[in-house]
Amino acid sequence: MKMTGSQRSLYLLALILLLIAVALACAWTFWGGERAASDAVVTPAPSASDAPSPSAAILPTPTQQSAATNADASGAESTESAKAATMSTVVYYQDNYGYLVPVMCTLPYEDGVAKATLNKMIQSPENDMQAARLGLKTVLPEGTTIDLDISDGLARIDLGKEVLNMADAAAESNMIAAIVQALTEFNLETSVSTINSGELKPVTLYFPCESSSVVVPVTRMVYSNADVNTAVLELAKGPSTQSPLEDALPAGCGLIDVQVVDGVAQVNFTREFANLVQNTDGGRLALKALVLTCTQFDGVEEVEILVEGEPYDPGEGTLSVPSFANVADEIANDYIQTQANMIFAYE
Repeated sequence: MKMTGSQRSLYLLALILLLIAVALACAWTFWGGERAASDAVVTPAPSASDAPSPSAAILPTPTQQSAATNADASGAESTESAKAATMSTVVYYQDNYGYLVPVMCTLPYEDGVAKATLNKMIQSPENDMQAARLGLKTVLPEGTTIDLDISDGLARIDLGKEVLNMADAAAESNMIAAIVQALTEFNLETSVSTINSGELKPVTLYFPCESSSVVVPVTRMVYSNADVNTAVLELAKGPSTQSPLEDALPAGCGLIDVQVVDGVAQVNFTREFANLVQNTDGGRLALKALVLTCTQFDGVEEVEILVEGEPYDPGEGTLSVPSFANVADEIANDYIQTQANMIFAYE
């Protein structure tokens, strides 16, 4: 693929604007964080190993009086810790084709992680800027208000009237699916309403997205056993013909077999697998998709690749099991790098 001079100039301009936008977002985040820290003192952040999940309960933030008492006792050190307080949560965005993408994000610590998560999904200059850094989009309309009550394991959500003016039915469906994503599990590839769904079993497959540096989870209904063998076989088939997602494996690559030995899934491919390195990113996203697809199953802790029965070395760290499918900081860096490569790698 070659670019004309005008195409290269437009693409370079787009990258420059993206970099400027990222710089402005970082400056805004820093300025906003400093202002918030001067207004109130919050509790110190939990350690990385204790980072709460989206459904985990968050302890209430101390009142101004108790915070002042703690500050008097511990001095400047506690104040500095409070400024750095953050929490981890999963925010759901959508890509350019409408696929929902879960992203692990770090937010300023506040009481009520569930509502904070939903607020990050609302269109606004700040939220849209952060989503754009990932090559993604927010899913709730601008100005949406959220009244959330969680009791006895049931979340009751009252949304503002803004959600009545969605662009179309697809946008409305995506908004609802994003909100209840923790219960509905990923993107269902096809409707099963017209067949006996009792005979089908779901497997989750991960495919790279061509529009950003993310892997998209897709739920495929299969008649076979929902195990690692079936999942890798379905992954080798690629996404559905109507899907804009990319193949995780190179064209012509076949699966010979999958064996799980002592927690290691040994996946044996045909020789075409070696063509994976020709991908723009060297095949890193495809390998990540393969690892996530395999390690979703109990008893599979690692992945080993064989090509025609011989061990294959894809490169250091490329088969490590990620802590989460998509992490915001990693996506932003990869997305900018990919855009730069697309500009300068072509003649």
